[in-house]
Amino acid sequence: MRIFLLVAVLWGGVVLGGWAAAGDKWPGVDETVVEKIAREQGRRAHAPLINTDQGDLLLFAFLAAGAVGGFAAGYWWRMLVTEKGNGSKRGEP
Repeated sequence: MRIFLLVAVLWGGVVLGGWAAAGDKWPGVDETVVEKIAREQGRRAHAPLINTDQGDLLLFAFLAAGAVGGFAAGYWWRMLVTEKGNGSKRGEP
């Protein structure tokens, strides 16, 4: 019974989430807050220095960050998982 209830709640969240996701109905913080305050202060919007909306630049940035993080975690795996800070192993008293 609990599994059925869990599945029903999750499925209801998916269905209702699809209905709630209207295109331009909910503007983001940039449009509602940041741009409004910038207009009040006499500033205008300009293009970003690194435009990640074009092509796969944002995907490449996440790939590079994941590779660096994976390399660091793999390099220091033993220290992260098995060794404690004082130099002893977990199984030792």
